[in-house]
Amino acid sequence: MSGKTVNSAILLLVIGNAMAIISDVFIKLMEPGAPIFQFAFLRCVITLLLLLPLAGQLNRKHLFSGFKVHAVRAHIHLAGILCMVVALANLPLATANAVFYAAPILVMVLSVILFREKLTPLSVFAVFSGFGGIIVILRPMEFNWAAIAALAAALALAINAVMVRKLPREQTTVHKLLLNYALIIPAAGALAIWEGAAWDSSILVSALGSALFILGYNITVLLAYRQVDANQVTAAEYTGLIWAVGIGWIWFSEVPDLWFLAGSTMIVVPLILIGLQQHRRRSRAPARGFNPDTQRVTSISS
Repeated sequence: MSGKTVNSAILLLVIGNAMAIISDVFIKLMEPGAPIFQFAFLRCVITLLLLLPLAGQLNRKHLFSGFKVHAVRAHIHLAGILCMVVALANLPLATANAVFYAAPILVMVLSVILFREKLTPLSVFAVFSGFGGIIVILRPMEFNWAAIAALAAALALAINAVMVRKLPREQTTVHKLLLNYALIIPAAGALAIWEGAAWDSSILVSALGSALFILGYNITVLLAYRQVDANQVTAAEYTGLIWAVGIGWIWFSEVPDLWFLAGSTMIVVPLILIGLQQHRRRSRAPARGFNPDTQRVTSISS
């Protein structure tokens, strides 16, 4: 599975999204009331250690270029991780992931506000349909702190995705990830100390499992998008919601209701239609390379 053909790239994304959901499962399996700051700190440290063997990809001439943007993104990323943990701990697996899919919709809104981009009629429809889908899934009478946390996690992901445009192009993806986690750790460590929770070895297991599987997800994404036009395969990203429904149903006995199915359809289908529309446009335009840093919204856990 090199990702050099459309079929192999789709398969990579299907497997990768399953790995991302397994990463979420490690979080969801933590005991109620588990110290989330300790978890976030340990997972960030583990992720940084896993990335260190790739430090040769650092661009030493631009080692700390864009430091302020990196610092802001890192701390928004940390806030997103914390909100994600709260959402996964208190919402059904599929419901939390469905709300996380609001991130691409929020990216469109932020791009209009910050970069004066113009939305196509289909994009405008996707925005309104997506927000309507979130309301259908969460339903006002069930709106609580967990739902707010899920929305905050999606917003953090969207802000980080938009801010990628401000990062130096001379830095590789690995460079950006290493700098991101290096900047997260001091704040995450300070929060863990402030939390004052006793050391819990089970948290280490959860952090290790979550970090390993989300890193596996990121690797499959890089392989899939390196050789293939994003718009040919990006719809495969939404298989993550299918994995979330299946694993939530089998593992946690979380049976999706009609509200969830209707709301998920309202969120995902317009995004798939946008991808198909862009694919048709690209098929009529000269081929150009794909940069996964700037054209794709990655997992909040990345």
